[in-house]
Amino acid sequence: MSREFPIGLTPPDWLVRNLRPQPAPVNRAAVARAAVAMTLPLAIGLAVGQPAYGALASMGALSGVIGDTADAYRMRILNIAIPQLFGAVGITLGAAVYGQGWLAVVAVTGVALVSGMISTIGAVASVSGLLLLLNSVVGAGLPMPGAWWLAPLLMSGGGLLVLLLALLAWPLRSGVPERTAVAATYRTVADLLAACGSPVPGAYEDARHTVTQSLNQSYDLVLARRARHHGRSPELARLLAQLNAITPVVEAAPAAHLHGRPLPPEVPAAVHHLARAIETGFSGPLALTLPVPGSETGRAVDHALRHAAEVVTAPGIDPPHGPEDDRLGRPARLGTRTARAARNVALSAASWRYGLRLALCIGLAQVLVSTVPVPRSYWVALTITFVLKPDFGSVFSRALLRALGTVAGLVVAAAVLSQVPRGWWDVPVMLVLAPLIPALTPRGYGYQTAAITPVILLLSDVLNHQGTGLLLPRLVDSLIGCGIALVAGYLLWPESWHTRVGDKLADAVADTARYVDAAFGPDVDPAARARMRRRLYRDLSVVRTEFQRALTEPPPTGSRAAAWWPLVVAVERIVDATTAARVRVKHGAEPPSGPELAQVTLQLRELARGLRDTETLYPVRTDLTGPADSVLEPLRQEVAAARAITSPSG
Repeated sequence: MSREFPIGLTPPDWLVRNLRPQPAPVNRAAVARAAVAMTLPLAIGLAVGQPAYGALASMGALSGVIGDTADAYRMRILNIAIPQLFGAVGITLGAAVYGQGWLAVVAVTGVALVSGMISTIGAVASVSGLLLLLNSVVGAGLPMPGAWWLAPLLMSGGGLLVLLLALLAWPLRSGVPERTAVAATYRTVADLLAACGSPVPGAYEDARHTVTQSLNQSYDLVLARRARHHGRSPELARLLAQLNAITPVVEAAPAAHLHGRPLPPEVPAAVHHLARAIETGFSGPLALTLPVPGSETGRAVDHALRHAAEVVTAPGIDPPHGPEDDRLGRPARLGTRTARAARNVALSAASWRYGLRLALCIGLAQVLVSTVPVPRSYWVALTITFVLKPDFGSVFSRALLRALGTVAGLVVAAAVLSQVPRGWWDVPVMLVLAPLIPALTPRGYGYQTAAITPVILLLSDVLNHQGTGLLLPRLVDSLIGCGIALVAGYLLWPESWHTRVGDKLADAVADTARYVDAAFGPDVDPAARARMRRRLYRDLSVVRTEFQRALTEPPPTGSRAAAWWPLVVAVERIVDATTAARVRVKHGAEPPSGPELAQVTLQLRELARGLRDTETLYPVRTDLTGPADSVLEPLRQEVAAARAITSPSG
């Protein structure tokens, strides 16, 4: 018979959120690649009588396995190959100062500063900065076998083996991941249309958030690949046109939802039909069965769906030749983006602040292990490097999960190191342990740590032959590293105690005010308006992610973040109401007057200013009046509701 926990023994909500595994499907291909890429070098090293060389290559393969997360093949090259280059530089720099005392402290601290700054550029740069610092710490803390060039060559070779395995199917499946992603986006839009007018609380909002995430992923995949072709590929032009064609359907959804009645089931079914056509590459005529529209909203949905069907089934689409033909744009050339990123990093206060924060913690760790005899001391800096990654999640929760995951991993490592003799038995053990890394990583950081720990300790034992003597030092070093990261990288920085939800929401509200102006302005380019709307929804998706991350912080940060949730929803509804009003005007409704627009945008700008000036939310009355039959009436109600949730103090 089950019993409830007494109130005093109930774990706090923030702890439960940290420990709860994230639902995620297992990527079987990535699991297979991890098994082969991390086991094969070890077996080759044993076969040629150089197990240490095989262990180094397997360590390099581990970094490739961690970066093997992209669906598109060209994105896999970026995600795996570029970080390997930075990792090779890191191991070379670290090995050059091995055993040099304070010179090693200064060198690794300098690398930490650079690593932290480049980590603010983006996802690939973040992983590259991570490997740069990780490998420099390993090189400065462990003697590398062979000539100076051998360790970077072996580790890079192991990572590139993962890339080679990931690209094996490219000739047969080129373009398939992008096409699958676009089809998946259409299916999320079908679910959104099915949720329009739903009486289930939050059903529409959750579906719209899923659509935003799917659109972001699809555009990132297609535009990143298209940047390589500079717009000349008919296949990519077709995929981009199909993504652009679903945009009017997404824009019509808020109007349908505000109408208050569920759409006929034939509408989402038609979108599912289009998704199947995209996935199979079908370009023949489609017989869509759509009901006759009887309102502005119905006409908007019907018009958008028929336009999407025409684009999906078009036999050929010419690549766009200018910005006027490209509604949502494409990335600049790689050289241009690299120069822009370097300039932004050098001039960004945020990148300097994070770089100095990481350098401080790494410097303290290096000074500590240089003055106090700590066995296996390089693990302290390694732990800090993994924990102090704000772009990977909450620093506090990562420190907690790192400690718990390490303990769990040590239990497995203890069994392996005590019961399995070194030699050829390491091969089947690695064949079992390596696939757990990609299988458990999507579940959460603690699960990833638990999977990586026994693998790292097994490879370290191949290099140093210390057996179970590695276990206790590993635990102590990890706890010291977590402690330094929490104190010097978290508690001493005031920004750690403040949620960033309010600042990001303020930016979104200010952008919404500009969008309201642009939505009804006669001289606004439709492409610019579409990009503005997409950027808004992407920013709101980031706000949601930041909110979820803040909830994993302990009080008072987590409880303070929870108070922002009603306002997050309110701002999303404001953007929806604006889009719905724009769709109604486009399909025959009377456009709003200038004074109406000015009143709404004034309230939105005041709300944005208020969000930047306060951390405490309390209600305030606001008066927004206008014609009851105006297309802006739902928007006025949403703005008034948002103002009723919060206002600046004073």
